[in-house]
Amino acid sequence: MKDAESQPARPAGASADARGLPACGRLPLLPPGPPSAWWGLPLLRAMRRDYLGFVAQLQRDHGELSFMRLGRERVYDVFAPELVRAVLVDHADRLIRWERGIEVFEQVFGQSVLVTEGETWKRQRRMLQAGFTPRRVAGYAALMGAAAAEGLDDAIAPGRREALVDMDALFTRVTMDVILRTLFSSPAPHDAGDAAAAVQVLSQAAMREMFWPVTLPDWLPLPGKAAKRRALRRLRELVGRHIEARRNGAQASAHEDLLDMLLGLRDEETGSALSPAEVFDQCMVSFQAGHETTATALLWWVRLLAEHPEAARRARLEVDAALAGRQPGAADLSALPWLTATLKEAMRLYPPVPALMSRRAIQDLPVGQYLVPRGSMIRITPWVIQRDPRLFDHPDAFQPARFLPDAPQPVRGAWLPFGTGPRVCLGQHFALLEMSLVAALLLQRFEWALPAGAPPADPVLNVTLRPRGGGVLLLRRRTTPI
Repeated sequence: MKDAESQPARPAGASADARGLPACGRLPLLPPGPPSAWWGLPLLRAMRRDYLGFVAQLQRDHGELSFMRLGRERVYDVFAPELVRAVLVDHADRLIRWERGIEVFEQVFGQSVLVTEGETWKRQRRMLQAGFTPRRVAGYAALMGAAAAEGLDDAIAPGRREALVDMDALFTRVTMDVILRTLFSSPAPHDAGDAAAAVQVLSQAAMREMFWPVTLPDWLPLPGKAAKRRALRRLRELVGRHIEARRNGAQASAHEDLLDMLLGLRDEETGSALSPAEVFDQCMVSFQAGHETTATALLWWVRLLAEHPEAARRARLEVDAALAGRQPGAADLSALPWLTATLKEAMRLYPPVPALMSRRAIQDLPVGQYLVPRGSMIRITPWVIQRDPRLFDHPDAFQPARFLPDAPQPVRGAWLPFGTGPRVCLGQHFALLEMSLVAALLLQRFEWALPAGAPPADPVLNVTLRPRGGGVLLLRRRTTPI
């Protein structure tokens, strides 16, 4: 890892210690943290071995804010909701995203809104935001529902009532088909399988590379490089083929999909459109944001309902009463508060992106009672914050009732599956709609349970958080008419 600044700026008149860190008036210099012997190499090894466990221990040992040295990096971990909001909302203009993370993601996502900074990011965000409002997203519900219904209907072979089903593979196929249809109006099972496999390979590669100071060239004969090259080539070819077909008019009929929205966007200030490269890069982001995180959230949700059959029964009864067997749509979600609560609670316990929300301070900023100097790295880990017993009673228990409309709402900054502040996830309404539709369709069709001797669902971090070994469940067709 590298330091963005060789020397942090000091407020006028402030003294500094021997390391060049500002004393800044009455603000204490450094919060508590682990010893950083040997330039922090033991800490780096511990993080690579179990990142989430390591950061959870930081919170237990040092409280709402901790500090460590990693080589030349000054790293602050923020755990209190009010400090999270101070960083990501109040002082967002004093931060950029962690450069190393952006370097890794840029290989896949190019100069998309997920990667850019400054005026380029502001322009992209301003343009894209209009395309992801709840009203605009609701227009994709029919495409989502059709893809999900077809995929779920094929979950068990015809003529069979029950089967052991790899839910990871099922949700991966379903959500990839959803994103292909909503992005390109194209039901393409072969494309869906190839794209889903490519996204998994690229996520694993990104997690490996995140802990190295530089990315070695992909042409080197190193473990994982050949698979990464193939995955990138496959995904780029797929996206390029669909965009080219649309631009050349090969798909003559009118479309109301995400690609049509991207091609039609205009900057309200300048009237300019997204460039061809920007359209391509935003499509690449859609595969990750509209597929992998959604599939991951659904995978944990279905596992938790298998472990809590009464919660599953209540969700199934609610779906039956609200829909009476018909296909769900965006307007039905308000009639499914328990289902929504189960999904939100699943994302609290197992946030799809549980870590790597890292920022670089480009100016000094106060965080609680401390001053964080320019050049420091700030990390926020939803996995730890969302399991804090000071914020959630029985934090390791699955209790959807805490997210019902009449329940006290979590403290702002305590529930972060989509982030917060100016960089809150653009696709959060899209993701919640997709998850709700898939979940309702699954409940209409099936009951499920853990198979005998099922192992614990240990979480594995590869940018997204997935259960080790996937998630095989015993899926059974419903016999009760709906």
